Amino acid sequence: MPNILVTGAKGQLGSEIKELSSCSDATFFFTDADALDITDKKAIESFIETNQIDVIINCAAYTAVDKAEENEDLADKVNQQAVKYLAEVSKERDIKFIHVSTDYVFDGKNYKPYIEDDVTNPPSVYGKTKLDGEKALFKVAAKNSIIIRTSWVYSSFGANFVKTMLKYGKERDELRVIYDQVGTPTYARDLAKAILDIIPQLDNEKPEVYHYSNEGVLSWYDFAKEIMKMAKIKCNIVPIETYEYPLPAPRPHYSLLNKSKIKKTFNITIPFWKDSLSECLIKMGERS
Repeated sequence: MPNILVTGAKGQLGSEIKELSSCSDATFFFTDADALDITDKKAIESFIETNQIDVIINCAAYTAVDKAEENEDLADKVNQQAVKYLAEVSKERDIKFIHVSTDYVFDGKNYKPYIEDDVTNPPSVYGKTKLDGEKALFKVAAKNSIIIRTSWVYSSFGANFVKTMLKYGKERDELRVIYDQVGTPTYARDLAKAILDIIPQLDNEKPEVYHYSNEGVLSWYDFAKEIMKMAKIKCNIVPIETYEYPLPAPRPHYSLLNKSKIKKTFNITIPFWKDSLSECLIKMGERS
């Protein structure tokens, strides 16, 4: 059975993998920045050698989208340089490598779901550094390495849109939510399950990119409305345009991902977003 290193283990995806790991025969090593500095190649090499790692799942990232606009060096260090080091060690030691990326590598000007080969053009520093991480992995060209781009991640762990809506929905009579940004949420637990299913199937000579989110399409406004409905919270959700809620970093207006490649390659079934939201809310005790 493989020894699997999970970086960013305290984040939403890492936490979901950790919870699911009890049902696996593999041995997992869950790390965060305190346990393993992935911006230090020697530290990575030492950890890999000591624990005889066979697989790396990189869930670590600098995800503060707005703060990244003023902290590009730090975002680049985590989102690009660390990926380069992990890819290099994976290549040197013949380790399987799964790296998680984002829909923010696209500019959001498409009119149909993005496929993996569509032109990238990130409008934000966060998106740029994540794309640079992807490019670094491709340059290293480690076999059995893949990139999974995902979008609108939420979970019962960590901070996310679902938890924010639940909190403010209970405190306020009305919330203003953007309706002109369209995509699909990703329940981190679904993605975690998919990753664990993919690991034994990895067999590629060069890096590959895949897209993963739940099925369906909606706006943040639609998402908020459904959260309130399922949780039976009486809060009026008012649709607003992006310009009415200005933020330092631009967001893609359209970030729907085409998941055909990952479903076909790894024989994965992806749940509908409403079903996954219901499952998450039940787990959180917000829906009976």
